[in-house]
Amino acid sequence: MQGITSAFSLYQDGIRIGKELVITMGAIDLHVHSIRSDGSMTPSALVDYAVRKGLKAIALTDHDTVDGIDEIMEYAKGKPVEIIAGIEYSTEYNGRDVHIVGLFIDHKSPAFLAYLARFLQSRTDRNHKLCANLQSAGIDITYEELLRAYPNAVITRAHYASFLLEKGYVKSRDEAFERYLGDHTPYFVHREKITPEEVIDVTRKAGGIPVLAHPMLYGLGSEQLELLVKRLKAAGLMGIETYYSTYCAAEERKVRALAKKYGLLESGGSDFHGENKSGLELGTGYGRLRVPKKLLEKMKRARSAKILFTDLDNTLLTTQKTVSETMRAKLLELIQNGGSLVLASGRPVKSILEVLETLDIKDAVLQMHKADSDTAGGIYATAYNGAVLYDCLADKFIAQYSVSIDAAQQLFDKARERGIHIQTYADTHVVSIADDEAIRYYTQFIHMPYVVGSHLETELSKEPFKVLTIDLNGREQLERFRAEIEASSLGAELTCAFSNNYYLEFFNKNAGKGNALVNLCRALNILEKNAVAAGDEENDISMIEAAGIGVAMANATPRLKECADYITEHDNDHDGIAEVIDKFFTNVLREE
Repeated sequence: MQGITSAFSLYQDGIRIGKELVITMGAIDLHVHSIRSDGSMTPSALVDYAVRKGLKAIALTDHDTVDGIDEIMEYAKGKPVEIIAGIEYSTEYNGRDVHIVGLFIDHKSPAFLAYLARFLQSRTDRNHKLCANLQSAGIDITYEELLRAYPNAVITRAHYASFLLEKGYVKSRDEAFERYLGDHTPYFVHREKITPEEVIDVTRKAGGIPVLAHPMLYGLGSEQLELLVKRLKAAGLMGIETYYSTYCAAEERKVRALAKKYGLLESGGSDFHGENKSGLELGTGYGRLRVPKKLLEKMKRARSAKILFTDLDNTLLTTQKTVSETMRAKLLELIQNGGSLVLASGRPVKSILEVLETLDIKDAVLQMHKADSDTAGGIYATAYNGAVLYDCLADKFIAQYSVSIDAAQQLFDKARERGIHIQTYADTHVVSIADDEAIRYYTQFIHMPYVVGSHLETELSKEPFKVLTIDLNGREQLERFRAEIEASSLGAELTCAFSNNYYLEFFNKNAGKGNALVNLCRALNILEKNAVAAGDEENDISMIEAAGIGVAMANATPRLKECADYITEHDNDHDGIAEVIDKFFTNVLREE
């Protein structure tokens, strides 16, 4: 019995046979390296090793290269382990190396490959400089010699360490970094500054999930680490490694709390390099690592999540500001099948919520969430032309981008000089320049009270989200006003767009329906390529251009139709948005 236990030992998540810990429960490893960068195993050998260890999935995440993806995918066919195409980027943040892992990337995307080529050239330039620096220290080394020594690999500092060890310049890999290769040695060379935001954007455009790798390794204090996470979340970060080989229990809790606070997907892996990281094992790290498979399932749901952004007036709503029972049923079907709905309008939040009430779908969707919160989609609003992002089910604001009171006052003063109606918004009412025909026409459709006033510091308790000019005679005078404002200093602070022939709207540069689509997708961990946006007017153009699929209604302006990927056969009075749901959502969602 004693002989058996010495060769066969039980562990919490597996068994140890000899020196090898074999996983017995459904575990994964989403951070793995091969010889294509600085690992010691071929991509094919990694597959066999993962199978032997009982892993359900691994992600090949070589440094700055996808050269091993085709090999590992082909070799893994028919084997009981799932392979995720990935990459690990090295970026710079405040003078530090910060790594971003991209998972599920389309590694053959032309745009991705073009960016990667630039990325690799930056690494090559750095390697030439590093070799020159080492030569000045009396080391006989050239970049060409490294390439011959490590063919088919992206040369990293790990290769330099191996070279120095093999040639007898150092007695250990640690010494190589301490004397020659570390960030604080006199020979270290910074790469071209490539930011985390850049690679996050590239990864999302390649259909991948960007993940902040091993955040506890960067030596940042709690406050600085949270600032980094907050900044990268705003840039589109979707995940963070909450499981990693070196984490202690307290570090896991800390990173998991950040993931929860910022709505990030949890990821994790061993950072396996084979023999190049002694004692660090695939799947189990230094012995206590176990990344549960359920994290992978959540990533897959996020990666395939679909979302519909629809304008309200003359798009979702009929000319009579209603929707048919058929349209209502289609909206419920969209959400029940996992798609999310965004009511995207220039209207205030209060007015959008009134429209939602007339749709009579909120209670039904809340019941769906009670039954299965992981399946049903959500309902959101982007109000004031994208200046406000709002979660309609949770009744809470997601983000807000306001106009300064000074800028709004300048618009009021200029409009009054030219005899143009202008108004802005408090939370509960409209502030109008005059009690005139324009404000009475507007409030027929937007059921908000109004007050007359022109001194905004008195009339407003906080910065507004939008300023609206109205000319019921058409857009000619508004076009002149627009040109004047865009040519002034206000043009650097504000964006303007027509929402119909009578309304010219002004809002924060960070707002706009296109920015709202991007910002909301980032907040919800949804890829922009999975967004469909539909509209009818000029202020919808940025939204349909930002979406994976941009839709112009049959009744849309000619300019909008020129920008669209698809034009509906039916207009807003004949359930055009139901046509959009049938074409771009229903069948796709059911297949998934």
